[in-house]
Amino acid sequence: MRHSLPLAPQFYVTAPQPCPYLDGRMERKLFTALQGENAGRLNDSLSQQGFRRSQNVLYRPSCTDCASCLSARINVATFKPSKSQKRTLRRNADISRRATSPWATEAQYDLFRTYLDSRHADGGMADMDVFEFAAMIEETPVRSRVIEYTDTDDTLIGTCLTDVLADGLSMVYSFYSPDMPRNSLGTYLILDHIAIAREAGLPYVYLGYWVPGSQKMGYKANFSGLEIYTGGTWKTLNNPDDYSPDTHPLSSEPIAEQVANIALPDSRAGR
Repeated sequence: MRHSLPLAPQFYVTAPQPCPYLDGRMERKLFTALQGENAGRLNDSLSQQGFRRSQNVLYRPSCTDCASCLSARINVATFKPSKSQKRTLRRNADISRRATSPWATEAQYDLFRTYLDSRHADGGMADMDVFEFAAMIEETPVRSRVIEYTDTDDTLIGTCLTDVLADGLSMVYSFYSPDMPRNSLGTYLILDHIAIAREAGLPYVYLGYWVPGSQKMGYKANFSGLEIYTGGTWKTLNNPDDYSPDTHPLSSEPIAEQVANIALPDSRAGR
């Protein structure tokens, strides 16, 4: 089924499939192609409306009776590290960071496979081969960077594919060594992106989706300054317990209304 606005881009809906975050639920996504000379502006605009990028596609959950997946971002100005996060920063003080163009390497893929086999062996990306991995990293029509993290022996221990938006950094996908649990590398990568955004004068770090009731996604609520996109606006997450993964047939607006409410960038801008 296809739904479109009077002007490009065209929006589509995926067929329902089992939800990877909440058992017994079915997920459905609203998506559009990301291409052409306006790709950057479209990525900026839709990211501010809860969409995420995967290669040359922008998508947002649009489930029939569930609205648990909430786009999350950190407000850099209001973020304050917790005591635990300060310890994580100290433990990783000897890690080096380098930013590169979005180009896949064997070292990245090896680390990616180690990470998946340890943390997400039954996930949707578990069967991804080296060519699919390269496509994930390299097929980007927007301003993207690969942020690599190495230890004192220059061994790659963490990687994040990051989009540079007009108002922040979007952590598209990150992976890291599962052999260093004490270092809390997943948390460290987010903390370092907050530092990068602050240095660049960018107000937000986009983390993807926070899903109440999902152990996989619950860690995002550990960061102060977290904002979630709900009801068409960004709101500060003060108490995670205020949000429930309960389902209801009126949880989501009809697709036609969702599409009609999407604000698109002026395609003439920048010409």
